[in-house]
Amino acid sequence: MASIKDIGKLFLFIVTGLVAIIVGSFMVRGTMHMWDKPDEKERNEKD
Repeated sequence: MASIKDIGKLFLFIVTGLVAIIVGSFMVRGTMHMWDKPDEKERNEKD
């Protein structure tokens, strides 16, 4: 039974890690897009 619990903990750890990486990548993409939009407007106004 202990080995099954250990496998379950390992599986949960891997799944939560993957979810965290996926969510983090989406958050980084969102913040990068938010940062890019004002920069593009400023560049167009300066030119």
